[in-house]
Amino acid sequence: MSLLDLAPVIPVVVIDDVARAVPLARALLAGGLPVIEVTLRTPCATAAIERIAAEVPDAIVGAGTVRSPEDVTACVRAGARFLVSPGSTPDLVEAMLDSGLPFLPGAATVSEVMALAERGLHEQKFFPAEAAGGVPYLKALAGPIPDVRFCPTGGIGPRNAPQYLALPNVGCVGGSWLTPADAVAAGDYGRIEKLAREAAALR
Repeated sequence: MSLLDLAPVIPVVVIDDVARAVPLARALLAGGLPVIEVTLRTPCATAAIERIAAEVPDAIVGAGTVRSPEDVTACVRAGARFLVSPGSTPDLVEAMLDSGLPFLPGAATVSEVMALAERGLHEQKFFPAEAAGGVPYLKALAGPIPDVRFCPTGGIGPRNAPQYLALPNVGCVGGSWLTPADAVAAGDYGRIEKLAREAAALR
């Protein structure tokens, strides 16, 4: 499974209340975005992954902000179907490889991109995208490293996402704009579905 080809946008979701996990996932799925990255930024993140995996089987739920081998183990147990890391260390890459799950290791420099490619990892997360150089940086990478494709994340929204998606070395983008905190807190899943529908039409 290539995570980069399933949808133009991977929602990056922070869940503070596990009770919101399933309706949130259903809203994103109804809007045409089947891939959902639940970040490990809250204490209930793995419980949210477990709930979505069990109750929304058509969603491809994964874990983001994976930073350690222990995170990998916890996410596999929770039923995550993919992993995303903000950066890459040798131990973390080994653990993600050993998990058997598809994953997007994080890279922000040419050397990091090349080091991951040497391991056979040609699909990567580019983070923090805007802060690390954005569209011009990825354009520059496409020449010398044409065999690596990216999911840029960090500072991306509906206004600049099309610029990233137009690049030959970008398969999809990640973004948190699809699940605004006020909409999640209010349980406004209709608004989230609408945002997902607009994002799904970006490609």
